[in-house]
Amino acid sequence: MTQDTHHKEVDTEAMILQAAEREFLAKGFAGARTTAIAEAAGVTHGMLHYYFRTKEKLFEKILSEKIGLMRNLILNSALDSAIPLDQRLRRIISVHLDFLAANPGLPKFLIDEVFCNPARMSKVSEQFRGIVPAVTLMFEKDLRSGIEAGIYREVDITMLIIDIISLNVFSFIAMPMLNACFGSLDSDMNSFIERRKEDIFDTVWRKLVVSS
Repeated sequence: MTQDTHHKEVDTEAMILQAAEREFLAKGFAGARTTAIAEAAGVTHGMLHYYFRTKEKLFEKILSEKIGLMRNLILNSALDSAIPLDQRLRRIISVHLDFLAANPGLPKFLIDEVFCNPARMSKVSEQFRGIVPAVTLMFEKDLRSGIEAGIYREVDITMLIIDIISLNVFSFIAMPMLNACFGSLDSDMNSFIERRKEDIFDTVWRKLVVSS
């Protein structure tokens, strides 16, 4: 295979994945059509099946890449133990919200199409389970030493992580309801996300730090 041929195949696969992602998010797994995906990607239906064989494999590929991207972003943010704990928490909240802002339909899609399907849920759970224990271990030493020094409260790390996930994800799942209650909060999404970053960090940090 020549280098040009390899690049062409990579580009073709990327175009199919982008078209499939739009189709799945808009119509769900059952409503998505491989013919529509092929047309949107500018390839033949036969070529789509050459690359991914079945709609289920295409679906799994998209999910795997999205979750892998999120995992890498979060772990890279938490990895550097030389950075103070508050800065690492800020980073995790920030990169997770930025990821969700770039993929606003993903949380609801996971609930509708993955978490209600035992087979898919089992596969996705394996990937998610690779994130939480790693983040927990990264924070455990700092938290324990801070608790012993009277800087931090005695907290359950699992509950702390659940707080962050819940606050971040709710901002997107509940956006239609929030817009109905408070007006068009997403009319300036960048501003909304930056405000949420600060508010969520303050909420989590106040729970963690002992008041002076």
